[in-house]
Amino acid sequence: MLKDESTSKSENPFLIWYFDGETMFEDIVEASENFDDKYCIGVGGTAKVYKVEIPGAQVFAVKKLRSTVEGIETENIKSFTNEVAALTKIRHRNIVKLFGFCFQEEHSFLVYEFMERGSLADMLCSEEGAKELDWATRVQVVKGVAYALSYMHCDCVPPIIHRDISSKNILLSSDLEAYVSDFGIAKILKPNSSNWTTIAGTYGYLAPELTYTMAVTEKCDIYSFGVLVLEVLMGKHPGELITNLHYSTSTSIPLKDVLDDRLSPPTSQKIVDELALMQSLSLSCLSAAPQSRPTMRSVCRQLEMQAANN
Repeated sequence: MLKDESTSKSENPFLIWYFDGETMFEDIVEASENFDDKYCIGVGGTAKVYKVEIPGAQVFAVKKLRSTVEGIETENIKSFTNEVAALTKIRHRNIVKLFGFCFQEEHSFLVYEFMERGSLADMLCSEEGAKELDWATRVQVVKGVAYALSYMHCDCVPPIIHRDISSKNILLSSDLEAYVSDFGIAKILKPNSSNWTTIAGTYGYLAPELTYTMAVTEKCDIYSFGVLVLEVLMGKHPGELITNLHYSTSTSIPLKDVLDDRLSPPTSQKIVDELALMQSLSLSCLSAAPQSRPTMRSVCRQLEMQAANN
């Protein structure tokens, strides 16, 4: 029922339940008072997320599948198994950790590490949160997501495509480090397969080619990453700007025109240079032609070279 036997009990107190799924189940149900809404911290299309604190252990985020009187819907089961399949294959500091899962008719849920600051989307929507996300922090958020995607695309065999990179699926820790979450529609690319699928993801982040082809590739994530980077720079979704880019022959946009005006302009030349590079990378990731978009490995390499040169 639980995974990650390699982690020591001192590092992960949740592991004490590895061999006793019934105890784990009972403790979570008890701590959440049978998943009372007062512990709910988020609602998605297929699940609710609860903040659950187990006595003597740490705080966890528990994602509970929605169910009906007929049981769990087929689509929800698919999302559940997708998430388990993806997260049991990967380990990266910028990808949220799955500690365990339970699949039962009454309650089916996944147990993750809890991210104290919630989603990047919520932080950017809040005046106070946006100001707390200063320019240096935003640079680190972008790098964290880039490293996670590069790992998934280039270091996992076979590669894993997230398919729903958006600000609501980037979670922030207490020190505002970025973690990629929600692998419910992730796809593991199978060799010698067409990897065709139905369109899925968050409107406003979907690669344009998905309107005429069902083939999922790394380039779909890269387009979504481009949208996300502009959103981090601007402090809001860059919908109108992207539309203008697709219909314009020029991709030259002054940096000052895309920076969140809730923050004071950056004064450090190092930060200015990093923000300018991120703007440039985001525009290349948003190319209408998938083959023209860079790989995530290339994106990370350029970010690292910029940091080294400063």
